[in-house]
Order: sequence, then structure tokens, then C-alpha cells
Amino acid sequence: MNVINILLRRVQELAAEFIRLLPQLSIAIFVIGVTYILARFARRFAERLLGRTELRGSLVNLFETLIGVLIWVVGLLIGASIVFPGVTPANILAVLGLGSVAVGFAFKDIFENFLAGILIMLRKQMRIGDVIACEDVEGRVEMISLRDTHLRHLSGEIVIVPNAYLFKNPVTVVTQRAIRRHTVDVGVAYDVDLEAARDVILEAVKSCDSVAADQKVEVYAKEFGDSSINFLVRWWAGSKPVDAHVSRDQVVRAIKRALDDAGMEIPFPYRTLTFKEALPIKRSQAENGAENDD
Repeated sequence: MNVINILLRRVQELAAEFIRLLPQLSIAIFVIGVTYILARFARRFAERLLGRTELRGSLVNLFETLIGVLIWVVGLLIGASIVFPGVTPANILAVLGLGSVAVGFAFKDIFENFLAGILIMLRKQMRIGDVIACEDVEGRVEMISLRDTHLRHLSGEIVIVPNAYLFKNPVTVVTQRAIRRHTVDVGVAYDVDLEAARDVILEAVKSCDSVAADQKVEVYAKEFGDSSINFLVRWWAGSKPVDAHVSRDQVVRAIKRALDDAGMEIPFPYRTLTFKEALPIKRSQAENGAENDD
């Protein structure tokens, strides 16, 4: 009987406490409703505002989410302080701060890639479809997410690279411009007139349709090779890897054909053997037998 009385008394106390908190609960529910409306309005406003910029779609969605989360956090803190007056926003923030430090240490790599992803998305130089090279990774950018970047190798494989890796190391954007400079070395024989050879090579490169006509073609005598005078040939063509292969193929074939037509030799390495002493010549048994018959 005493147990039942204690339970009834406890229920009455809880009911009285609930009735006493009804005004605060009503206000807190009203605050949460206002928070919901503000969060939706803020996200739509951010979507319209950021949609006019050149930010990537994933980055716009991130900002919308962060704005909505921030408004919800503020609204929930206000609602909790209304229902529980003893719990102030400062106390809640202190607890959240300690918890965030612990979570930060536990998920350090994830947060590092997350922040690196945001900074990479803010870059205007690296876009979807660009071919990039970073340390030992090279490929076409297919997707940039908040944690990693998907690169498609030129041989077809896809590589998932953590954003922190791309952020910490130098990245070469191969296709940042429509054209880029290409080079090839050409050797001619030592007895060839270098001025004439330079003019032949220059005209051969200019005749290729893959070479940018509005950019300068450069031919420089580079070095004395083992069996040739080497020229450095530089020209501008498409920046995509396939454009580079096509243009280099045309240039090499055009230079070879032009030098052949001009009678200028592209030498292969020569090897000269010098014998300081006369070497004895051994004759075969058949030759020796023929001499004996004579």
C-alpha cells in the first residue's frame, strides 16, 4: 500500500511539474516552429544568392546545409534555455565544445579532407573535365566531393584521391588553357649547315595543321651530341593528352620527311674502334687447304 501511495505521489508531482512547464513548452515549440520557417527561408535565399555565382553545385549545397544547421542549433539552444532555465546556452556550448574536441581528434583525417574539399571547390583553376597531375597521380577530374576527388586515368581506371592529398601537394592543371607548349629534340649530322637545317625544321613544323598558327615556333641549337648536333624544337598545340600525341606525331614525321628531302642526315650513334697493335688474322681450315692444293 505504501508503494502505491509513493507511486501516486510521484505521478502527481510529475503531472504538476508538467503543468508548470506547459507555458515554457508552448514557447519552446513556438520557437522551434519559427526556427523551421527561418531555416527553410534562409536555405532558399542562399540558393538564389549563391546560384548567381560561379561556385560548384556541391559547394552551394554545402553552404545551404551549413546555414540551415546553424539556424537549427541557435533555435534549439534558445528552446532548451526556455524549458530548462538552469541550462544556459553558455553551458550547452561548453559541453558541445568539449565534445567537438574529442570528435575532432577521433575523426582528424575526415575533417582534414572535408576542409580541403571546401578549399579545392573554391579554386577556379581546377574544374570538372580538367586533366591534372599531382605527384604520382594523373588523370581527368570527374567529380569533386567534400571528402575526395575522382580522377579517371588516361588508360581508363578511376582513382579516388583524398582531398587533403591534392591540397598539400603541387597540382599541375594540364588543360587549364586550350593550348600548351610541346617540345621534341632533333639531331642532324655534324657536316650539315646548321642555319639551313634550322630553316628546314622550322618550315616543317609550321606546315603541320595541329600546330597553333598564331603562336611562335622555336628552334634552338641545344647541344653537341655524341654523333649529332641536337636542336630543341618547341611549338604550341592542344593541351589535351590526345592532342599532344597527335601533334607530336605530325611534327616528328614532317621533320623527318623535310630533312630527307633536303638531303640532311639524322645520324644514329657511330662507334669507332681503334686498334693500337696489328691483330693476327686466322684463316679457316678450308682456306688453308685451298692454298696447299695450289
